[in-house]
Amino acid sequence: MGQRKLNKIQRRKITIFLRCIIISFLAWLLIAISNKYTFTVRAGIEFVNIPEKRAFHSLQSDTVSIKVKMSGWDVLLSRLNPDTANIQVDLSSLSSRNFIVFSNQIGFINRQFPSDKQVLTVSPDTLYFDFSKQTQRKIPVRVPTALSFKKQYDIIGETRTNPSHITITGPLEDIANIEYLETDSITGKNVHTDIRTIANINKKQRTNITIYPTFTEVVIPVGEVTEKIIEVPIKIENANRYTSVRIVPTKAVLTAMISLKDYAKFSASDFEVVVDMEGWEKNNTKSLPVIVTKVPDFVKIVKVEPQNIDFFVRK
Repeated sequence: MGQRKLNKIQRRKITIFLRCIIISFLAWLLIAISNKYTFTVRAGIEFVNIPEKRAFHSLQSDTVSIKVKMSGWDVLLSRLNPDTANIQVDLSSLSSRNFIVFSNQIGFINRQFPSDKQVLTVSPDTLYFDFSKQTQRKIPVRVPTALSFKKQYDIIGETRTNPSHITITGPLEDIANIEYLETDSITGKNVHTDIRTIANINKKQRTNITIYPTFTEVVIPVGEVTEKIIEVPIKIENANRYTSVRIVPTKAVLTAMISLKDYAKFSASDFEVVVDMEGWEKNNTKSLPVIVTKVPDFVKIVKVEPQNIDFFVRK
């Protein structure tokens, strides 16, 4: 049975029908995304207006659920990009009590959202806090980096921060184990000059402590580096139990990347290379690996020759 062919009038009717369906779908979609819906999102908490001389920590989770009235379009975007938002919470009322009520701060929270979004409720509605005596400590600042350098350039000295220490204030149990705080990571590509910048101190979500100052000046010395070939005597460790131990060769050749300005500063005595006789009999070792155990700061070893050596033992 042959396939039935549609005449011109029938094809036109089908085309009109499909167009009507598409237009109806688009009309429905426009109405749907323009309507208002109530949508629940998770949000992190950032405390502001913290009372002075009162250390605290929250007795609940640091995230809350927020019911937000928004358009269908905003709901769709929230579904596609479900990042956790952050809201600021005013703690000024903690001067006279140990809890805050979100329903009393709905206006303050709504001002943190675009005008086309309306916060209706926050759950839980009440946050309770435990108070303790304020304690202060001075701790050092560390600077994490994610840098790539122009060829023949690298960090050639200690990273300096000003100030090098900051003051943290908070409950004793919360700050006792904080040994240091880091700045935001310093990044850069094809770096070939000193880095001088201002970096914020990262509290890492520790909302119940305060820090001063909140930023530091960072200087990272960067300079040209070059290869230097250094011949270093090989020391033998754990050889006391044997009458004699002889190794071949007796020296290792290190290829090091050294700052151009410090090229003449370092010699063989600034490096240490060893082989370890511990366990060679048990493991039936035929050769010993060469291990570099001492390298000056900001010097990089790129090659060690030989990597293994032969040895002769007289028991």
